[in-house]
Amino acid sequence: MSNNSMPSALSHLRILDLTRVLAGPWCGQTFADLGADVIKIERPDSGDDTRAWGPPYLRDADGEDTTEAAYYLAANRGKRSVTVDITTAEGQQIIRELAAQSDVVLENYKVGQLEKYGLDYASLKQVKPDLIYCSITGFGQTGPYAHRPGYDFIIQGMGGFMSVTGERDALPGGGPQKAGIAITDLMTGMYASVAVLAALSHRDRTGEGQAIDLALLDVQVAMMANMGTNYLASGNIPQRWGNAHPNIVPYQTFATSDGHLIVAAGNDRQYRKFVTAGDCPGLADDPRFATNPLRVRNREILVPLLAEMVIRRTREEWLTLLDLAGVPCGPINNLQEVFENPQVVARGLQVDLPHPAGASARLIGSPMRMSQTPPAYRSAPPLLGQHTDEVLENLLGYSETYLAQLRERHVL
Repeated sequence: MSNNSMPSALSHLRILDLTRVLAGPWCGQTFADLGADVIKIERPDSGDDTRAWGPPYLRDADGEDTTEAAYYLAANRGKRSVTVDITTAEGQQIIRELAAQSDVVLENYKVGQLEKYGLDYASLKQVKPDLIYCSITGFGQTGPYAHRPGYDFIIQGMGGFMSVTGERDALPGGGPQKAGIAITDLMTGMYASVAVLAALSHRDRTGEGQAIDLALLDVQVAMMANMGTNYLASGNIPQRWGNAHPNIVPYQTFATSDGHLIVAAGNDRQYRKFVTAGDCPGLADDPRFATNPLRVRNREILVPLLAEMVIRRTREEWLTLLDLAGVPCGPINNLQEVFENPQVVARGLQVDLPHPAGASARLIGSPMRMSQTPPAYRSAPPLLGQHTDEVLENLLGYSETYLAQLRERHVL
């Protein structure tokens, strides 16, 4: 449900969003949720690439597919869509005029591409000296790879993530594995949000605008966090461990009689409670498994014994037993189970918004919880060009006659 009656933290900001696909739009949606006026610039006729990334599509009231791809819906809530062909002189002038009335420009074009249109940072700061200009690319504005296109999958591999993700090489199914979602894109969008807010804070204190250079590869390397510093500190290259932990046993998934379970026994006391709940207290008394260092050394013997114990009961039986025993555990839910989970329901993580296609767009809400200025879901992701006339008439003062002329010339 929308909470439009609450005050918005960023209602004083306007974001000109020239991005498409995921990293940039994810950043723009965060600003829209927090109240900013986000104007999404899209190509006439086709729009953001993700509009065509279906099925699945949003379904109308009769259960029929619309033309709105679910992928697009995931990252464009609360924005206003304006179609502009930026390869035309008139289109470039529209962007300059909109930038002059915006606080932030987001873009994810290839390095140097917007410069030839006069829409790079150096050009736009002439019309808006305190502009915050955030560029998102695969490899950044500098370095030998700067002109390469960047794709999340490739960056997950290049940045080290896939070297520590996936089953151990020695086991069946072992080898590198990407994440099931575009984590580098999503994290780049979040880093972009933080960087823009920091730049706005600096602007508000000094009056200075600035350019922000965000690269997917930089973000992925930064995301390696403790794995990266483990390597830098020791010189030892981390390996894949699948769903197991290199230093704690048992801290992994197990198959139950009807599904899978995660058990995270972080100390000897929790381990004893785990095997006692499974009617196998002897596994705690066994001197080979009495302490965590011993369990790590003898994991190849212990884990098959634990697997035999766990598979005798259902997932729900184990969850109940281990919750009562105080052993950290959890299910591996599919997405139906996620959205039916009582905690997820209680937190309001599904948001249903009326869509102009005559349907209700079922979306995932923001995880930010703020006591005074919570996110507000003002509108569903827009139809292509839905707000072109509204924005150009109200912000730039264009007449209906001039808008019609621009459409005849395929600028809009």
